[in-house]
Amino acid sequence: MTTISNPERGAADERILLSAAGLFAKLGYNGVSTRDIASGAGVNEVTIYRHYPRKRDLYLAVLDAELQQVKLRGDLLARIAEATEGRTALLRAFELIAATLMHKPELLRLMQYSTLELGEDIDPLLRKHLGQLVEVVAHYLEPWASRGEIRGTNTKAVVLALIAIVVNYGPLQRLFLTGGSGPEAMFKAYADLCEISIDQADSIVRPDDEPAAKPVAEKPA
Repeated sequence: MTTISNPERGAADERILLSAAGLFAKLGYNGVSTRDIASGAGVNEVTIYRHYPRKRDLYLAVLDAELQQVKLRGDLLARIAEATEGRTALLRAFELIAATLMHKPELLRLMQYSTLELGEDIDPLLRKHLGQLVEVVAHYLEPWASRGEIRGTNTKAVVLALIAIVVNYGPLQRLFLTGGSGPEAMFKAYADLCEISIDQADSIVRPDDEPAAKPVAEKPA
């Protein structure tokens, strides 16, 4: 049986996802109603429920769409492979993770809100899309960990620590640091603990700072 596509339905769904992504990234899951999303998409609120029976379903669809855009840069992977010492490999691993996750600032805020407001519901989605990032970078760091040039033998844990720095630097920087520093400032502190040269850490490409996410009470749907 041939399925006939509906261009108008597809266009409406695209507008809904675009409106929801912007609002969820700015205000979080609890700070946005389906009425807000419908207004931003130029559709009736009933149309949203035809596509997504629950607001949670829409949020997960938005997060899934954003995570699908996470791509590993081959040139930065090559830089890790070309490292001649463990501390340089770790530095370049952080460079790759920062470039990958900060390419879409909205994604970082969605991940922050997801952790605060949705909890374990999003775990399978994050594992599905970020699993490759963790596995690949951990694999590139394993030779250096086995030689003792990177502290800690669990390279996946090291990669998760680097991801945590990138994801969480915004709120922590706003609360405790001044001067608008980016995640490289937190990496330098981590570098000190791992006995990485701070001069090398200075070579990190500095991504633009983005506003941090703030959890708020949920608006009625």
